[in-house]
Amino acid sequence: VQTCVVHPIRAANRFVADHDRKRVCAALRSVYCAPNGQAAQKALGEFAESGPGRRYPSVAATWKRSWDRFVPFLQFPPMLRRVVYTTNSIESPDYQLRKVSRNRSQFPNDQAVVKLFWLAICDIEDKRSLKRAKDGNKTRRKSEGRLIEGRMTTNWKQALAQLAAAYPERMEPYL
Repeated sequence: VQTCVVHPIRAANRFVADHDRKRVCAALRSVYCAPNGQAAQKALGEFAESGPGRRYPSVAATWKRSWDRFVPFLQFPPMLRRVVYTTNSIESPDYQLRKVSRNRSQFPNDQAVVKLFWLAICDIEDKRSLKRAKDGNKTRRKSEGRLIEGRMTTNWKQALAQLAAAYPERMEPYL
């Protein structure tokens, strides 16, 4: 299972003094921006030998513990990495969908599950749109007919093209 890159960064900074966090994060940037797993491993070794790495050995240890979950991220092309860098945008809806399905252990058929999740997603979007309306609707939707009102994703078209090239059999039905 691949997690977002933000989680290991936060976990690594948990025991770093506030005044050193910027310096530690700058030194760690070469790890999670590495072109491949070998370069990232080398960058992590260099970090461990550097001043911040020696001062906070728990940072390198945290990255080593979560290495198996981090490495799949490095297989993506750079533009796609920028889109999947964090899972924050899906964590809230995922939590809300799990909350809806938690008390229902059995469904009569697959259609019932689809209907439950569809209604839950509509409810989530209604709550989001009401919140945006209350906040003054600072960001306007470009397409009024679309259901999902999420924020625009930077460089989404390039990332979508890279997804289609990397996973043609999965993307074909949706393009």
